[in-house]
Amino acid sequence: MASPQIEVIFDRDTSTFTYVVYAAAGSECAIIDSVLGYDPIAGHTSTALADRVIEFVRSKDLKVQWLLETHAHADHISAAPYLRQHLGGAIGIGNQIKVVQGEFKKIFNLQSEFLLDGTQFDYLFAPDEVFHIGNLRAQALHVPGHTPADMAYLVGQDVAFVGDTLFMPDLGSARCDFPGGSASSLYKSVSRLLSLPLSTRLFVCHDYPPDGRTPACEATVAEQREKNIHVRDGISEDEFIAMRNRRDATLGLPTLMLPSIQLNICAGVLPAAEDNGVRYLKIPLNIVL
Repeated sequence: MASPQIEVIFDRDTSTFTYVVYAAAGSECAIIDSVLGYDPIAGHTSTALADRVIEFVRSKDLKVQWLLETHAHADHISAAPYLRQHLGGAIGIGNQIKVVQGEFKKIFNLQSEFLLDGTQFDYLFAPDEVFHIGNLRAQALHVPGHTPADMAYLVGQDVAFVGDTLFMPDLGSARCDFPGGSASSLYKSVSRLLSLPLSTRLFVCHDYPPDGRTPACEATVAEQREKNIHVRDGISEDEFIAMRNRRDATLGLPTLMLPSIQLNICAGVLPAAEDNGVRYLKIPLNIVL
């Protein structure tokens, strides 16, 4: 089985890794967790990072087959529609996005025409569905906990893109206090990922490195099992749930959550312009998330 090639593009503003996964130059590829820049003060978007992805894809003569989202992100806006416009490909996410849409339709008071069936995306993966990126075998592993819809994408035999389910070992795990989140579910999802072969390379979606460490995007299953500060070997589910709940109670909302999530449950598609030609986002006031 072919081993995937991986191009890593890091967005410092949101601490997000975008991955381009492919077999070889000229092959099909998948783009995972792309980023549309957004200035929350000015309300301006930027395609600078997405344009770097486009430049790389074209430099390798790749054909975009998939634009994959590990979940509906609360910390950055997806650039998948922009990349689809320029490169093609199908926007895919786990089919439990329908649950997340239901939670946030209420919060943002979205209109009746906003459908809760995931049809805003091109493709919804069933839990553990097998698919292909060109000649590369892949599997969409359902790993809920951070949100009900989280997916990890296992590509080939020894590479997995785990989204926000795990961070680097010195940072631990993702929060579980968003609507539909569950620390118990996250523990089970992490346990599943850490049952993969010890040499499996796990690629994270974000890194917020402590002082003195440069951003890093991967660790093996063995490294996570030995060193992860939240879920290393020997930490029980009850211990993890207690820790996670204590920690989540101290966290504020991500800076870009309100603009990001209302777009990402729509596959990153921007709202239609109003009669003055301007697009608008909704920001709910005095609501507890």
